[in-house]
Amino acid sequence: MNYELTQISPKTYEGNLIFLLGGDVAERNLPLGKKEAELLRERRAEKKDCIVRFDRLPYYTYIVSFDSEKPAAECQELLRRSADALRNMMIADKATDAGLSGEGVIPEEMIAFIEGLTLSDYSFDRYKTKQPEHIGTLAVDSRFFATDEFESNCKLWNRIFWCREWVNLPVQDLKAAQFADELASIASDLGVSCTVFNKRQIESLRMGGLLAVNRGSVDEPRFVVLEYKPANAVNSKPLALVGKGIMYDTGGLNIKPDDYMQEMKSDMAGAATMASALFAAADNELPVHVVALLPMTDNRPGFNAYAADDILSMYDGTTVEVINTDAEGRLILADAIAYAVKNYDPELIIDAATLTGAAVRAISTFGIAAMQQNADNPYNLLNIVGNQVYERLVQFPFWKEYDELIKSEVADIKNCGIAQAGTITAGKFLAHFAKEVPYIHLDIAGVAYFSKKQHYYNVGASGYGIRLLYAFMQTYDLLNK
Repeated sequence: MNYELTQISPKTYEGNLIFLLGGDVAERNLPLGKKEAELLRERRAEKKDCIVRFDRLPYYTYIVSFDSEKPAAECQELLRRSADALRNMMIADKATDAGLSGEGVIPEEMIAFIEGLTLSDYSFDRYKTKQPEHIGTLAVDSRFFATDEFESNCKLWNRIFWCREWVNLPVQDLKAAQFADELASIASDLGVSCTVFNKRQIESLRMGGLLAVNRGSVDEPRFVVLEYKPANAVNSKPLALVGKGIMYDTGGLNIKPDDYMQEMKSDMAGAATMASALFAAADNELPVHVVALLPMTDNRPGFNAYAADDILSMYDGTTVEVINTDAEGRLILADAIAYAVKNYDPELIIDAATLTGAAVRAISTFGIAAMQQNADNPYNLLNIVGNQVYERLVQFPFWKEYDELIKSEVADIKNCGIAQAGTITAGKFLAHFAKEVPYIHLDIAGVAYFSKKQHYYNVGASGYGIRLLYAFMQTYDLLNK
């Protein structure tokens, strides 16, 4: 979708028009005739949140009515969902170019609507011989935004687009080495520092988790470290974002049943999310020092694949008994978290990973299963902005009793516990490697990739979590006050 910021006079606009209508306004402000206004009043009396379509050959006028009296976060989310419904109407009408204006609307509501339209218009098309219809150009009324404010949102949406593309790509076309090269290229364009460790260098680092998971694959692993460090950073020690980069997960020797292996190209969504969040911060020059640490490999059952009962020595020297080779994501994340602790002394670590099916079973596909250790204030801020952008967190307990479930008889810890509390014990395993550094664990298994359309998230990768982390970094200075 292309965007244009321009002056729009709704009553005289020649073209398809989208008009957001919030609170009650004088009818003379509406781009409607008398009878049209009467019809709109009747529809709004039945239900304030509605879309009324007027056919004005050769163009259409779409009135998007909403209840501006609702709480801000709820109102903005309903606007995103209305945008999705409107997008379907526009495609059916072949009205792929439009102007956007409104009355009784504040900029935050307008942005939420454009955001919903942008997210809903995405689909993964690159392998299709016949391209589906998309919104072409959206001309936006410039009286609602300053140019730089609008452009910053466009840059954020662009990063979400690329995250979704990466996650949707099959492993045949996006292996660890290729993904690392793409990240290095983008980092170079943005002036972000990028270090890519190849297999030999990973071996020299003694990253036992990452190396073990990679043993069954013909494709080499990578460990990518991105660092964005602006001169005006509000934090003296970096925020570390750690993302799981399992490019494809067969389960290893504990191989998945066929129906569980479908969509496992999405198991690198954590790495794509964290890289995209850092790039969005750099794009818009947020004053936050951020490091992203991204371990990458696929998990295969071939060659000398690691096995249950193996004992691994991790980057920080911890020994880990392997109980299940399908609990591989936490092994590669553990090495990356330990590396962050030793080499960056971060003031906060946040990881994101499609880690456990247990998270989906617990809260379905409506939010992120979250845990924290020594990070009450950062977690509270993350939770607040999550509610605001509607990428919400559900906090799971992190009681010390859960540590007992991952104790090993033959090593320091084991890589998974019993079936009960599987999401929590996975987080507890990772928290061990964060040591005393404030730590937040985000299990995005239920929201990173959707098998069915969910409002403005179409089938496939969602980019869920990028808006959350970006909003968190926008308000990050509050933690330092």
